[in-house]
Amino acid sequence: MNDQQGTKRISSGVIAAVSAAVVAVGGGVAWLTSNQSPTPTNPSQTITQPTPPAITQPAQEQTPNVYWLQPKGQSVDLVPQPVKIAATQPNQVLESAFQALLEGPTEGTDSTTIPQGTKLLGLKMEKDEVHVNLSDDFTTGGGTTSMIGRVGQVVYTATTLDPKAKVYIEVNGEQLDILGGEGVELDQPLTRESFEQNYQL
Repeated sequence: MNDQQGTKRISSGVIAAVSAAVVAVGGGVAWLTSNQSPTPTNPSQTITQPTPPAITQPAQEQTPNVYWLQPKGQSVDLVPQPVKIAATQPNQVLESAFQALLEGPTEGTDSTTIPQGTKLLGLKMEKDEVHVNLSDDFTTGGGTTSMIGRVGQVVYTATTLDPKAKVYIEVNGEQLDILGGEGVELDQPLTRESFEQNYQL
């Protein structure tokens, strides 16, 4: 009987000791956890994906023609002059060609009847159409031959990338139907073919 009670006491003591050890260990772990300082984050060590460089289309050199006037006997011819232009889009090519046209010829016997000071206000290409918007300086000065000559220069330069394109000439955003005091009528859209048929230089 006494042996059984002793065994019970020993078992209870062992259980109590084990429980105390568990509590102590658990408390120690909790203490360590609560007293550990958090690991500082270093922003400079943040991994970021590099931004891929923007893909730019390399500019391709194109050679449109700018058209000048050249005397030929009793008449005048429209003559092309190639201009090298580095651009990525057809609009840019034509805009640069028109800037060269409005600056006028630099050498030789070529001439222009486009009045000095004429500015390109806008240029738009849509399918087989080219809309050229010029400042009102374009309409000043000169007689019939001068007026027809400048229209031809605009039409041929505008169609340098597409010879069959239809050209609309505008002044200050308005379609030009009558040019100058001589009253040269423009039946728009103009094409190279219609210009040759309806106007004589």
